[in-house]
Amino acid sequence: MLRRRLREKVVVEEKDSGSGQCWLSGVEPGKGKEFYEYAVLVTSLQSKDFLMISQLYRDRAEAENIFDELKNQWGWTGYTTQDLKRSQLMARIVALVFNWWSLYSRLALPDKHAEATTSRPLFLHGVARKTSHGGQTKLTITSNHGKAEAVMRTLANISELLKGFRQDAEQFVQPKRWALLLRLIFKRFYERMGPKVRLPAIA
Repeated sequence: MLRRRLREKVVVEEKDSGSGQCWLSGVEPGKGKEFYEYAVLVTSLQSKDFLMISQLYRDRAEAENIFDELKNQWGWTGYTTQDLKRSQLMARIVALVFNWWSLYSRLALPDKHAEATTSRPLFLHGVARKTSHGGQTKLTITSNHGKAEAVMRTLANISELLKGFRQDAEQFVQPKRWALLLRLIFKRFYERMGPKVRLPAIA
């Protein structure tokens, strides 16, 4: 059984089941005004490192959240055809687009994983108009989102960053470019781990 102190205020509701059994709400007040959140883990692991076990289950829950997102927000809930090959093909396409979008949204929001329900309206909510003049084609995107200005600055920064990365990465072979780009996207994680390979100057 583990507990952690909650930073935000909560309301604890008292319940009486009538069975005479103790009821654990998951959130209980401490001796002062602080509140603690409780979690009970039942495991067959033999390790006595409780913090390691709790972190393992947190990581497992995070992985399950990704599958939940794929099913409920990206269309992995099922397919109308009973043809296995077509279903496998569509599942792989969805997974590929999900990976690309996750990398792109992580580049825009490096401090957190943005789910599709929030990231797609944030970055795709706009009307585009193409105009041609003097042999040049211009694409103008107008967004009605409440955070349109912040999103515009973020996307402009990403565009400049990728342009600079493309120029700097020309000296590397293709697999090296992809590895450096991933390090750039996940630089928050690599900063904690102490990367052995230096990031490009554009980072």
